[in-house]
Amino acid sequence: MTATRTRLALGMAAFGSATPISKIVTDAMPIFVGGGLRVLLGAAVLLPFALRSTQLKEIAWRDWLAIGAISIFGMFGFTAFMLFGMRMVTGVVGATVMSTTPAVTALASMIVLREKPTWRKLLAIALAVAGVLVLQIDQSDPDGDVSFNMLGPLLVFGAVCCEVVYTLVGKKVSETVPPIAAAGLSAALSVPLFAVLALWQLQDFDVSAVNARAWLALVWYGVGTLALGSWLWYSGIARAQGSVAAAFMGVMPASALVLSYFLLDEPFRLLHLVGFATVFIGVLLVSREHGRLAQPS
Repeated sequence: MTATRTRLALGMAAFGSATPISKIVTDAMPIFVGGGLRVLLGAAVLLPFALRSTQLKEIAWRDWLAIGAISIFGMFGFTAFMLFGMRMVTGVVGATVMSTTPAVTALASMIVLREKPTWRKLLAIALAVAGVLVLQIDQSDPDGDVSFNMLGPLLVFGAVCCEVVYTLVGKKVSETVPPIAAAGLSAALSVPLFAVLALWQLQDFDVSAVNARAWLALVWYGVGTLALGSWLWYSGIARAQGSVAAAFMGVMPASALVLSYFLLDEPFRLLHLVGFATVFIGVLLVSREHGRLAQPS
């Protein structure tokens, strides 16, 4: 059980590191070049596990459609929104907005899957909104352009919505396709989507201008956050009860926040802590609710 908990914690920590790492990548190279290399690296690592866990000819056409949706939203959409958004916000703001994922997932589940609303879910949603609004108090553009201030967080929130689609569609497809296979195949299918736009951006891209730190960040962005994170998390939840896995949801936003300070050297402000803590309480509420529902009645 200790090894399982370690995998769950490290998997969530790897997922959380994607927020500050994406800012390092997007500051050094074009969006679609960096995003394309990310999914290419992730697919290269995950595909051997994917092909070992399932036979392609055994995947039903409905599952292929679901994997295609994951590729478009969970890989292409998520990465593009995240990289564009992180160009406009600090790592702390990005980490806080990404922390709303559990609450937004709960809201989408109630709307799309007709799951029963509970007071914990509703309060978590309210706290997620409140926490992000608190951060906006501290955002200031030199020209006083409020629309610019909101655009960055809205783009990161677009990544949250793509992640929610990934979660809900992935939850359904995992009933017939191993999750690691779905992640590997969807990453591979998203490579051509990035390649078309990356070729257009390559003509103005000076590869020699990218420093070693940015290349290392890119490698971790693909191999660490996408491939290793997926393997650790999915191998962990395969051996853990739902209540145990849910308890580790809070590791991801905590990892994103702490690494934003260390990797991006961002100044600490009390308002950051207030906004993040507000959202984080919502994460804990959703985690507790998942754990409660996972327990046998």
